[in-house]
Amino acid sequence: MGPTGVGKTGIALCLAQKLPVEIINADSMQFYRHMDIGTSKPTPEEQKIAPHHLFSVVEPDESFNAARFMQMGRQVIEDIALRKKIPLVVGGTGLYMKALTKGLFSAPEKDENMRKQLRAESKKALFEKLRHVDTEASQRINPNDVVRIIRALEVFYLTGIPLSEHHRKHKFQDAIYDCLKICLTRDRENLYMRIEKRVDQMIENGLLQEMKELMEKGCSLNARPFQSIGYRQIKEYILGQISFQDAVLQIKTQTKRFAKRQFTWFRNEPDLIWIKLPEQAEEVEVLARKFLNIV
Repeated sequence: MGPTGVGKTGIALCLAQKLPVEIINADSMQFYRHMDIGTSKPTPEEQKIAPHHLFSVVEPDESFNAARFMQMGRQVIEDIALRKKIPLVVGGTGLYMKALTKGLFSAPEKDENMRKQLRAESKKALFEKLRHVDTEASQRINPNDVVRIIRALEVFYLTGIPLSEHHRKHKFQDAIYDCLKICLTRDRENLYMRIEKRVDQMIENGLLQEMKELMEKGCSLNARPFQSIGYRQIKEYILGQISFQDAVLQIKTQTKRFAKRQFTWFRNEPDLIWIKLPEQAEEVEVLARKFLNIV
């Protein structure tokens, strides 16, 4: 795991060429079909290096969450184990990683009437409500992530207990796997430079055209993936709300802020082994071989 742009895919593919692994996606945006450029999915050529799982498995306007990922991911892990291969989970979505390896608390069922009322409010108003009832959750959730904000508010209103408190009580103790957890990091300046370069590459590879094609397919512009960094700004440009130059600048700025929030999440995670890139890159294979007892 690690922040966006740190180099997770590259390290995973290096391991795949040396160990009998199959790669499982744990990036919350790479589950969606037709969204390849803006989510930096491994290319078709890269995916030939080793079997890849849970990439492009749902439509952009289809519901997907940590609970569903946990269910699907655990089934894939079981299948990989039956083939005598090693599951290598790769992604930057900390909650999904935690759900997969340690389980989730029993959350209340969704309340469509409550959600309808909440959706009628502005993003700003919803986020202010979240800050008021669950400050801890508001520090982890992107102010533009309406889906997660509404779910956090829904859990609080239905149970009277903040979502973050539910997480604390559960303590994610359903640890059914023996895991080696590696978190990749870089100097902040180096990471930000890589992020800027990657955004420029996305634009050059056709992010604008990809967004136009998604709109032509009839995907709802209110769908959760279109609120994500990159697609949201390009959508606003297409709708004439911002200039192209501003869209690109906002993507770079928001991606850097997102990486900072990811660092905050990972720092609070126990039993992570931190590997600094590029200087410690070779240590990943050493750690993996030692953990797996493979000479």
